[in-house]
Amino acid sequence: MPHMEAQQRAMAINRLLSMGQLDLLRSNAGLLYRIKESQNASKMKGSDNQEKLVYQIIEDAGNKGIWSRDIRYKSNLPLTEINKILKNLESKKLIKAVKSVAASKKKVYMLYNLQPDRSVTGGAWYSDQDFESEFVEVLNQQCFKFLQSKVELSMEDIETILNTLIYDGKVEMTIIAAKEGTVGSVDGQMKLYRAVSPLIQPTGLVRTPCGLCPVFDDCHEGGEISPSNCIYMTEWLEF
Repeated sequence: MPHMEAQQRAMAINRLLSMGQLDLLRSNAGLLYRIKESQNASKMKGSDNQEKLVYQIIEDAGNKGIWSRDIRYKSNLPLTEINKILKNLESKKLIKAVKSVAASKKKVYMLYNLQPDRSVTGGAWYSDQDFESEFVEVLNQQCFKFLQSKVELSMEDIETILNTLIYDGKVEMTIIAAKEGTVGSVDGQMKLYRAVSPLIQPTGLVRTPCGLCPVFDDCHEGGEISPSNCIYMTEWLEF
């Protein structure tokens, strides 16, 4: 804006900042200004320039998030002020803190509506920043068995297994409309499955083969039906 004097330009910029129409950025060369999207402008209405700056730094970090130490470095604000701003933005549900698997004792900050990147959460192999070693081991074993068996499973075979889980009350199915040509759709419909959490946890006895055995009363050591020759008990103990 060469036709404007420096004082007029500063007044115009400050006015736009107060209205939430500009983003204030910092670089090695100095201050930078960027026009703000209308949606973001409404979110930050009523915030001061320091809060807007911290929000912008977090927004630029995307779904990988940013540590408070890096926010301090980029904003040149005192740590106490940054912590106050972060707490305020969290209370407004504009940002959220997420624990990173790379450093369990440190949190990264990102916009509230973002899904954290796999590098932050660890993906399917982590739960609450803990590596699911047992889950991975079970998947390893099942994948190896499948490759060893060389059995070709059809869609009908998979549905049979899923149906047994439905009958056991572990899974529920929903049918939705689907576009023609969508993978897995039949006659314009698609079946979706999801796990169901039991309302009441089963007792310990029911979790063993004996708890559901129809010939439990006839089972005794030395008899035709006994724990020693029970194949279900053997399989359960080997699992």
